[in-house]
Amino acid sequence: MTGAPDAVELRPKLVGQRVRRTEDPRLLAGAGRYVDDLTPPGALHVAIRRSDQPHARIRGIAATEALALPGVVAVFDASDLEGMIRPAIPASRMAGYHATPIWPLARGTVRYVGEPVVAVLAESRYVAEDALDLIAIDYDPLPFAIRAADAAANGAPLLHEDADTNVIIAREFTRGDVDAVFRDAPVTVGGCFRMTRKTAVAMENRSYLATWDRGRAALTLHSSTNIPGIIRDVLAGCLDLPGNRLRVVAPDVGGSFGGKGSLYQEEMLVAALARRLERPVKFTSDRLEDLSATSQAFDEVIEAELALDAEGMLLGLRAEVTGDIGAYSIYPWTGALEPVQVASFLPGPYRLAHYRGRVRGVLTPKPPTGPYRGVGRPSSTFAMERLIDTAARKLGMDPMEIRRRNLVTAPEFPYRTASGIVWDRSAFQECLAAACDHADYPALLRARDAARAAGRWVGIGLASYAELTGIGSRISVAPGMPINTGTETAAIRIDATGAITAAFGIASHGQGLETTLAQVIADELGCRMEDVEIQHGDSALLPASSGTYASRSAVLAGGAATLSARVVKAKLLRAAAHLMDVPAEALEASGGIIRARSSNTSMSFQEVAQAVYAGMGRIPRDQREELTASETYDPYLGTAGSATHLAMVEIDPGTYGVTVTRYVVAEDCGRIINPLIVDGQVQGGVAQGIGAALLEEVVHDDDGQCVTASLADYLVPIATGLPEIGIVHVEAVLPATLGGFRGMGEGGTIGAPAAIANAVADALSPLGIEVDTLPVTPDRIFRMVEAARLRNPGQRTGA
Repeated sequence: MTGAPDAVELRPKLVGQRVRRTEDPRLLAGAGRYVDDLTPPGALHVAIRRSDQPHARIRGIAATEALALPGVVAVFDASDLEGMIRPAIPASRMAGYHATPIWPLARGTVRYVGEPVVAVLAESRYVAEDALDLIAIDYDPLPFAIRAADAAANGAPLLHEDADTNVIIAREFTRGDVDAVFRDAPVTVGGCFRMTRKTAVAMENRSYLATWDRGRAALTLHSSTNIPGIIRDVLAGCLDLPGNRLRVVAPDVGGSFGGKGSLYQEEMLVAALARRLERPVKFTSDRLEDLSATSQAFDEVIEAELALDAEGMLLGLRAEVTGDIGAYSIYPWTGALEPVQVASFLPGPYRLAHYRGRVRGVLTPKPPTGPYRGVGRPSSTFAMERLIDTAARKLGMDPMEIRRRNLVTAPEFPYRTASGIVWDRSAFQECLAAACDHADYPALLRARDAARAAGRWVGIGLASYAELTGIGSRISVAPGMPINTGTETAAIRIDATGAITAAFGIASHGQGLETTLAQVIADELGCRMEDVEIQHGDSALLPASSGTYASRSAVLAGGAATLSARVVKAKLLRAAAHLMDVPAEALEASGGIIRARSSNTSMSFQEVAQAVYAGMGRIPRDQREELTASETYDPYLGTAGSATHLAMVEIDPGTYGVTVTRYVVAEDCGRIINPLIVDGQVQGGVAQGIGAALLEEVVHDDDGQCVTASLADYLVPIATGLPEIGIVHVEAVLPATLGGFRGMGEGGTIGAPAAIANAVADALSPLGIEVDTLPVTPDRIFRMVEAARLRNPGQRTGA
């Protein structure tokens, strides 16, 4: 015990402070540990011969020459894997849904260019790659429809014969009598909107390493995944292994953006082959494979109409959503993930009584669509915000004013949207006002009008949206998937040295969770942040876990950390109370020191821990408690995050290129754990959203070939092409989640495409041009301007 007052001085709370990321020294110094850094002795390297056909029957495979190549150990096709592994089934209880089985290699039929067909195992990746050219595959081409609209038509060639249809998902959201509203509405606007296909382009390509322990008959898979718990559980079923003999580890992961958040055939493949050959088996994709075979996103067509009264109040919304989900329903999220969320989030943060949203998910011979930052909400926000701006222009209203009139207000929370989503409470109105105030919206309007009078193409765009974050068990069960994504567990322990370890089921891939969760725990326990080690990304840490996705980790893992820390702290204070002969309620902890409020008596965490674990007799046997706790948090419904984005753009009338000259985001993510990390998430999300708005597009030609399979063709934003981003943190109202946290990692990608689309449309409005497709590339702008010239040959269309 000590009586030094300066040793027990209360420290300021860490939550809310701009604490530098504790991960960064390791990662920036090149000391990170990624899957591709791991190559155990005797490892075999896999290269994969992929389909060059969009839809074809496999008539035969000849691999004799490949097997004869020095260094090649084995060649496997689907027939060689019979009995080694069962398929993964992305099940759902949705009515009318058809699950497409997922196998490691194509069985009998290929359904998209890039699908794995043959695996070569060799002593080096170079030899394995060389062997691929020596494999001959005889295909019998089958008919296909490359476009979703054609594939959904009656009589279209079927991609999966057993499904008896290409439309494997169909759902409808309804409230009120929307058709009656449209019959009587004073004002209606509509459009057909499209967000084209995107892909994640993480810095680290997908990579997997499986090792088999012959003595334990156990498998370890190191995977660049953000869902190690889900991968462990599904592979346990596919391989018929108990969970205690199958471990999935996600070490440092160089970005995911959703693209690494599903089960991949290559994960199944290396796991099955490592077990079969009893040698480590490793696969690392190259950039071509990542661009052509990693799950993709968006690719929705949204036909939508909005009805309003003469004062600009929203009356009704109806929409038909067609999602091109690719060749397979992805595990575990199913092909419903993207298109169904488009229809359910389409009403957005607006007061709206009447709605009908119909959605179809259609199979086409392309890579499957899966998670991507924002999941469905970038598309729904784009369509809804374009309708709002179109209505404002038709009514002669300011775009800011029409939003202010229709955004849900504080007294209306909790608000159930027309699609059934519940917004618990969020700063919808405050974010709109904050973004406009920060940008000085009236001054921007004057600057735009002056530029426009000088013949320049300048425009301003707004976008408001809401999203569910940290969803709990009630929402996660709604899609009918047989997995638990609505709870999170934290196991916290203080060991005999006073060190604190906290284990989670989450798996960080760049969010800074090692820092933010340590901040939460340090505040709750009253310890030093540097004494907390965060463990994550390992399916063996907890009995059940899933991972990091859907803006859940701060809310769910933060809540679980709070609950567990409170239990451990109570045990710690009870032990200290006995040792110090002071009632537990008279003690407080800060900076790793426990002190009595009424005196200078104090003990360190280390002193208490040593007494609990090693000081036999210091605490009575019937009062000894291990300083551990494992608690689970379920926010049940989750909570609403929201933001307003404001963009100002200028279009070059010579090149038709778009420059974003001003950008502001006002976001509400509840109580902010670390403003520095939140700023980084907003900036990164906006950059990705700018890419979706102006650059990024996966293109398949009529023959099903991907023609954007390199970074020379699939364009992503670079730092020099991005604007400075003004960020306003709005903490107007806290949610009822533990700690008052909301998720916000996806928000930038949700608002940016719509805000930029509205800004481009505003810049081109004097020409009568609307924006209905993203990305709005120079080529698309050129074509729109040329069409406007043909419609109005006497109108001036250039500076």
